[in-house]
Amino acid sequence: MPMCRIERQHTIWLRGAVDRVFPMFTPLGELGWVDGWCPAFIHPADGRIEQGMVFRTGSGAEDTLWMCTRWDPEAQQVAYARVTPASRMGLVEVACRAVSAGETEAVVRYTLTALGDAGRDYLAAFTEPEYRAMIEEWQMLIDAWLAAHPGEVIDH
Repeated sequence: MPMCRIERQHTIWLRGAVDRVFPMFTPLGELGWVDGWCPAFIHPADGRIEQGMVFRTGSGAEDTLWMCTRWDPEAQQVAYARVTPASRMGLVEVACRAVSAGETEAVVRYTLTALGDAGRDYLAAFTEPEYRAMIEEWQMLIDAWLAAHPGEVIDH
């Protein structure tokens, strides 16, 4: 039976204080380190993050709608429900915590459900090694942004 649902989780350690790292996991924060990331904000239109915010990314078969389902900056936790109607639906959760004054642990969890054949094909290719490689690339890209922008904090 083809895969219909997967859960993936991976932890990375980032070279920055939690107050600098956590905002990197917001739609505006990702503009700094995700090549080609171009969210279209639906609500609120200015891209300010809040629980219930809605935005869109991608196009064609990868047109994806997102909603922030949890926004807890005090706990450094955020979650997004996402649906790519031609393929899959899922939940992306990020929890950050300070390891030291200059290091942050980020636990990134994806739960994805196929919505048809294209989604089952996507999930079959989204293996544990592929997922780990993706999240470890995030670590490299975020660390590079933090190093290139010392002292800068993304305003979410």
